[in-house]
Amino acid sequence: MSEGGPSRRQTQDERLLSGPAERAAFRETDTWRVLRIMGEFVEGFEELAGLGPAVTIFGSARVDRDDEAYATAVDVARLLGEAGFGIITGGGPGIMEAGNRGARETGVTSVGLNIELPFEQHVNPYVDVEVDFRYFFVRKTMLVKYAQAFVIFPGGFGTMDELFEALTLIQTGKIRDFPIVLFGSEYWGGLIEWVRSAMVAEGKAAEADLGLLSVTDSPREACDIILASAEERSGLADHEERARRVTRRVFGRGSGDASG
Repeated sequence: MSEGGPSRRQTQDERLLSGPAERAAFRETDTWRVLRIMGEFVEGFEELAGLGPAVTIFGSARVDRDDEAYATAVDVARLLGEAGFGIITGGGPGIMEAGNRGARETGVTSVGLNIELPFEQHVNPYVDVEVDFRYFFVRKTMLVKYAQAFVIFPGGFGTMDELFEALTLIQTGKIRDFPIVLFGSEYWGGLIEWVRSAMVAEGKAAEADLGLLSVTDSPREACDIILASAEERSGLADHEERARRVTRRVFGRGSGDASG
């Protein structure tokens, strides 16, 4: 006990209702960041939970609208939209804008998951559903979680980041039945050859791992690869549901006979 009487302990309620100075200090802590991260996950889940089947399209933001790759990405998104898939992109310019544009022209949901960057980046005008993120890893979770496949056009480090994260998730069994379509054989050919001649040759990856990737120059083939996977996944789901129904009937009848 101090000379001035019993020491006074600050309660959690008092901390919660404290003045601006203490709240400002709290915002600089890792605890506050955890809460902001949680908030981003919650917002993303709430916005995208009802999206339905969708495909994420990646590629360079540095592609002009008169570039052939831009027009091709619009075509791919349009074909996927006609097949019933919504389109998810990073919401920015270039290939991302082309993907959202193809979705808009087809009338399917066009999603843009924008990221806060050191330089200002506006969401492109073809986005219907916009979600903004501060943290790359939260955004990347959303890009995978609500997609049934990736179509990856030529791009830079950000595109490579998304590509190899998805490959790692598939290789380790975190996600299954998830096609990754690399669009542009000339661009991606060198990477595929390096994986084979370096990673596979030195035993750091398996030849089968290359089967996780499909390379094409055809918008129609890109769409067909994704459709085939979706149909196979749907057929497997139907088979599993039928098996569950049979199991319920058998065990239900068995338990009834035993009780009689």
